[in-house]
Amino acid sequence: MASWYGGIFQGRKTANGETYDTMQFTCAHRTLPFGTNLTVTNLENGRTVRVRVNDRGPFVEGRIIDLTYAAAKELGMIQNGTARVRIVAEESAIPRVRFNIQLGAWENFDRTLVHKTHLSEAGIDSRVDLQPNGITRLVVADVDEEEVFQTVVKLEQLGFTNLFVYQIQ
Repeated sequence: MASWYGGIFQGRKTANGETYDTMQFTCAHRTLPFGTNLTVTNLENGRTVRVRVNDRGPFVEGRIIDLTYAAAKELGMIQNGTARVRIVAEESAIPRVRFNIQLGAWENFDRTLVHKTHLSEAGIDSRVDLQPNGITRLVVADVDEEEVFQTVVKLEQLGFTNLFVYQIQ
């Protein structure tokens, strides 16, 4: 089920920081990455619309998407307020989620370089980040979400057990 929202939200910030505009073709979804383009089809009348995820919601049981007024009007669902829909994400438009894996942080720069060399010998690219406080961090950077688990396993096999994995924008 889809619903639409507008009115009091006009001009307010959406979850991704944009200004909500009820006349734009955008939507709220609970989990899809911001920027994902969707084709939404009203199963009751066959009408379709293309929208971009820029907000979070809906937070009503049984609903999967909240559309702007413009998108809901295009689908012919203004009067009813809700409609049964099919949602298809454009695969090429789904932003790839990327991660960094921090292997450690040391005061001794030479120790960091020893670990970096060990990784290079194992075929793993890494980077050293020098922090303002003199600490150096060793990071395997920009890892695709599909490669994170295998990379973590390989790093643990090399003796790196206190890994810190974090998502990057």
